[in-house]
Amino acid sequence: MWGIAAPATSQEHVTVRADTLFYGDDTEFRNQFRDGETIFGAAIRGAILFDVNERVRLALGAFGNLRFGGNDAFEQVRPVVSLTIVSGPSTFVFGTLQTPQAAIVPGPDRTGPHGLLPPLQRETLAFERPYEAGLSWTLDHPRLRGTHWINWQRLNTERHRERFDAGAAGEIRATNRIAIPYQAHVVHEGGQLFPSGPVADSVAIASGVIVRVATAFFDHVRLEVYGLVSRHVPDRSAPERSRSGAGFFTRADAERRGWRGHLIVWRGDDFLTDEGDPNYLSATRDGRRYRGVRDYAETGVTRTIKPAADVVLEVSGRVHRIERHYEYSFRVLATAAVSLRLKP
Repeated sequence: MWGIAAPATSQEHVTVRADTLFYGDDTEFRNQFRDGETIFGAAIRGAILFDVNERVRLALGAFGNLRFGGNDAFEQVRPVVSLTIVSGPSTFVFGTLQTPQAAIVPGPDRTGPHGLLPPLQRETLAFERPYEAGLSWTLDHPRLRGTHWINWQRLNTERHRERFDAGAAGEIRATNRIAIPYQAHVVHEGGQLFPSGPVADSVAIASGVIVRVATAFFDHVRLEVYGLVSRHVPDRSAPERSRSGAGFFTRADAERRGWRGHLIVWRGDDFLTDEGDPNYLSATRDGRRYRGVRDYAETGVTRTIKPAADVVLEVSGRVHRIERHYEYSFRVLATAAVSLRLKP
């Protein structure tokens, strides 16, 4: 890293930038799979961006996650240290990752840290774990677009195993209207320095088809159909506890002038992931196995407003059907970015 950085005299631009995510998420759940919770706060990232040249950027700064009503000023404080290298359609990031994806695309069902399907990674991780660090590679090609990453969450110590998650999310465009999506997520706990706890794995893969429909009334209409498989291994030394599962996920949504409506239908059998939304998983809150086919559905409306060039406000409400339970949730998000370019 230090060998790549150029002297200050060769820098083309120096920019001071601050990005803030305000989040308010309330879930009124009372069922055997997931508890209701209110998550209310703000995540702040400030950094000095050194554009070494048109392909290389070094970012140095700080990150803080503030939970409103908490005892501490910040629940989490971390350094921002990242090196970004652009080569044609590829962008490589080493260090602090550009997460979460909240408010980049409208809709509460798509605002997870990396935009994965909710059965693979729950959306609220964007607020519970807004800071991630590791490696990422983004490809932006007319026929192939996707992000691939590894996020190191915890080191291996005498008290616990190391933990990291890795994944991929993208699509292959067959035509202007049809695409083949691919998603994968892996969570691993292990490490050889200290055998402190079990070695565990959680793997899930999804693919299917996305159809974009052209209409005169709506700005965007899309239908997504996915098949998913999972393998959950809570302890490699106890193979009888491991489980394999499968699921079927379909989502339809339409957008018009800042409004979006969506509908999700899910059926799963023994599907289980470490970071997935419990509403989709075949396990109860107390960890017991749910024997039978899991049914879940939701519908919601989102309103997105852009009062300024770098400010986005998103308000959404959803109705959830969790087996025989009907419940609701609502969410308010806002993102704001401020930057100041300095003279070299």
